[in-house]
Amino acid sequence: MYQSLNYQKQGPVSVIQINRPQKKNSLNTELRHEMEEVMREIAADAKQRAVILTGGEEIFCAGADISEIEGAASAEAAYQHAREFQILFEQLEALPQPVIAAVSGYALGGGCELALACDFRIASDTARFGLPEIKIGAFPGGGGTQRLPRLIGTAKAKEMILIGDPITAEQALAVGLVMKVTPKARLMEEANAFAGKLASLPRLALQASKMLINRSQEMDLASGLELEARSFGAIAHTHDLAEGTKAFMEKRKPNFTGD
Repeated sequence: MYQSLNYQKQGPVSVIQINRPQKKNSLNTELRHEMEEVMREIAADAKQRAVILTGGEEIFCAGADISEIEGAASAEAAYQHAREFQILFEQLEALPQPVIAAVSGYALGGGCELALACDFRIASDTARFGLPEIKIGAFPGGGGTQRLPRLIGTAKAKEMILIGDPITAEQALAVGLVMKVTPKARLMEEANAFAGKLASLPRLALQASKMLINRSQEMDLASGLELEARSFGAIAHTHDLAEGTKAFMEKRKPNFTGD
């Protein structure tokens, strides 16, 4: 069905694998459209509780397809190209389900920005993260200048973006870019275990929590607190909240249904 990615459902977990090995898993228009299509499908499926996004063992994603960037003949065309990928990453970030990037090998440029748009990043010990656009006279245009400093702070983000050198998985762990580093052979095992843990949690509370945390980056505190309280009210009569409360009182494991 898809030419540039593999998609499968493993119970409540959706797994998206970028599959353009001949082009180093670079992001082109076809891949962008396919990712948008599969994300629309996932967002509409309440049975899917978590998402894993991955690539190849040696290259997670090498960034934007340079041949398409070279075709940007004007400032307006370059602007539109950047916006198209920003919109893709915004769609990924806005998925109701939490998204885990399972990164092995190189995540460069747009590939690094793709990982930044995910909620969690688990890296193999071979992973390398970098935003090398400065070395060709450009800078990250898919959200890197905005998401990276929010994640790791402005000083380290400036170092990565202004110098352009990639960092190792261990360095990424040290600055908070990834949550865990694992041997390459165990990467998908670790990602699946974490996805399974997320998938076992109450769906509506999980989705509301993700939305509130994302929105906190763009709202003042008073507005954020109001939205938090309203959202709490919206889940007050859900089955899972009632079940979770009852299970706590009865000292047993809750049976969450997602309702």
